[in-house]
Amino acid sequence: MGALLVVIFLLVPVVEIYVIIQVGQLIGPLPTLALLIIESLIGAWLLKREGRATWITLQRAAATGKLPAQELVDAGLVLVGGTLLLAPGFITDVVGYFFILPWTRPLTRRLLVWILVRRAARLIARAEWEARQPRGPRAPGRQPGRPSGTPSRPLIVEGELVNDSDADRRTGGTRATPTESDTGPDDKGPGRAAGG
Repeated sequence: MGALLVVIFLLVPVVEIYVIIQVGQLIGPLPTLALLIIESLIGAWLLKREGRATWITLQRAAATGKLPAQELVDAGLVLVGGTLLLAPGFITDVVGYFFILPWTRPLTRRLLVWILVRRAARLIARAEWEARQPRGPRAPGRQPGRPSGTPSRPLIVEGELVNDSDADRRTGGTRATPTESDTGPDDKGPGRAAGG
C-alpha cells in the first residue's frame, strides 16, 4: 500500500502537468490559467457549502445517539474532495468533484466501503493463516503453531550422554577422530560438548 501511495504522489503531478500542457495547447495559455482559477474558486465554495451541510448532519446524528458512521465517511470525503479541488489541475478536480458533490458522494462512499471491506477481509485471513504457522526455531516448552506465551508441555529430547573416556574404553583407544569435513568447522564431534 505504501508503494502505491508513492507511485500516486509521483505520477499524479506528472500527469497533471501533461494534461495542463495539452489543454493549454488546445485553448491557449490564458484561458487554461483562467479555467484552473475558476475551478479552484468553485471548489472552495463547494467545500464551504458541503462541509457546513455535512457538519450539521453529523451533529444531528450525534444528538440522536446514533452512531454517525455514514456522516463521518461523508465528512472525510468532503475534506479530501475539497483538498483535491483546491489543488491546481484538471484530473484532481474531476476526482474532487466526484468526492464532494452530494449526488456522486454516495457512489464514492459505497466504493470506499467495498474496498475497505475487501482489504479488511484479506488482512484477517492473512493474520489467521500466520497464526497457524510455526515461527522460527522452537524454544524449550513451545510447540509448533502455538504463539509464544501459550502454556504447553516442555520439549523432551531423549538421548545418551557419552564421555570421551567411556568411548575410548569401549573401542580400546582406537577410535577414529572425525575430520573437519565430516563434522563441520564448529562441531567438536558427535555426542561431545564443546570443551569436553
